[in-house]
Order: sequence, then structure tokens, then C-alpha cells
Amino acid sequence: MRNLKNKRVLITGGTRGIGAATAKRFIEEGSRVAVLGRDQVALEEIKKELPQLEAAFKADVAIVEDVHRVFTHLDRMWQGLDVLINNAGISIRHSFMDITLEEWQEIMNINLTGLFYVAKQAAQRMLAAEQGGVILNISSTSGYAAYHYYADYNASKAGVIELSRSMALELAPRIRVVPVCPGYVLTPMQEAEYTPEMMRECASKIPLGRMARPEEMASVLAFLASDDASYITGSIFIADGGETAGALTSQR
Repeated sequence: MRNLKNKRVLITGGTRGIGAATAKRFIEEGSRVAVLGRDQVALEEIKKELPQLEAAFKADVAIVEDVHRVFTHLDRMWQGLDVLINNAGISIRHSFMDITLEEWQEIMNINLTGLFYVAKQAAQRMLAAEQGGVILNISSTSGYAAYHYYADYNASKAGVIELSRSMALELAPRIRVVPVCPGYVLTPMQEAEYTPEMMRECASKIPLGRMARPEEMASVLAFLASDDASYITGSIFIADGGETAGALTSQR
């Protein structure tokens, strides 16, 4: 991809799944990469897997003090930021009537409010820099079309889309902002919530006949962050194997 070499890239939720694959891809592109995650064990694992990482922060995007601490460290280390991959997120599979207020708040705090905290800190630094920057906010096809048993997650990811579009309007032309909507991806989070039989059933209904690999989402993000995507901002970028072209999202 064009012009990713030496770019300073922060990836939240960067220790597993899409985040870990994206860290690897940007390192391969010659970028300078830091990741953020809540799980100390996973952070140690990603540091071993990717020794070229410049930093791996233990932090929770839902805690303002954690976010400020990370950016203070980045200011000292990099004196700025070029690309933010806002990937941290959680989900809980259950019916609408079973959602507790505490679960609702946890989903929103991480998936939407935490994403906002991180995006605002990144945008402040990008606006102060001559070259601006790119913010890629990870939403989901769940934010575009509702799924059964994920009402809180669906709502949070729909919020990510509209927040991103609003940011794109206000931050242009200095910063490009893109809400990215993956479909089904073979990540640890997906595997924890779906049985193998459920995953096979879902894959059979996707036009491409399978779920995505995290590396395929990493390729999408590398493209969107690069100069090859220099005229893309504010658009909902869906990468779902054709899933939302049909009616899969309305099926149980």
C-alpha cells in the first residue's frame, strides 16, 4: 500500500483477532505500531509474536485516565500519531429481554464511549500536525442491519457508524474517518459465542461460502489507511463476503 512506511499507528483491541492481524500487517508495511489491550497475558503473547511492536499498552478504552495515560506515553515516544485503528469491542449473545442495565452500560462504555475517547485524543494530535491523519472506527454489519440476540451490540455499532460519519464531516479535509463494517470473522470472540455448527450454518448462507479471516480485514484496513484510499472518508465500508446483499442478517 502507498505511503504506510514509517506511519505511526495505534491499534486498540490489538492483541487478538482483527487487531492482532492488523498489527502484523502494518508492521509488514513498514509502519511503526503500538497496540492497546486489557488482558496482560494477551499483551505478553502479542509482544512475543510481533517483536517489532514499539509499544503494547495495558489499558481499558472505557477508562478516561487509561486513555490519557496511553496518549501521554505516545506523545513522548512518537510526538504524534498518523493512523488510529479503533478496534476495541465486546459483545454478549443474549435476548433483548435478558439484557441487564449493567451489561448494556458495559457494551456502550467500551464499544462507543471508549471509541469516542480514543478518537478525540487521536484527532487532537492529527489536527495539530501538518499532514493530518486517518481514523478507522471498527463498526460491524450489526450496525448496518440488526441481528437477533445482539440488541445492545447492534445499537453500539450503529452509534459507531453515525459518530464516524459526523467526525468525517467535521474533521475533513485534515483527517479522513471511515466506519468499517466487517461481517462474520473467525476471531476468538466469534468462536466463544458460536458453536462450530452455528458457524458452519452462517458460512453456508454467505455468498462467498465462508467467514472472513482476520488477515483479510487487516488488508482492508491497510488499504483504507493508505494513500490508495485518499478520496475515501465518511463512507460506510462493508467487508462481509456478500452477507448484507441478501437476507442473512434477518435470519436466526
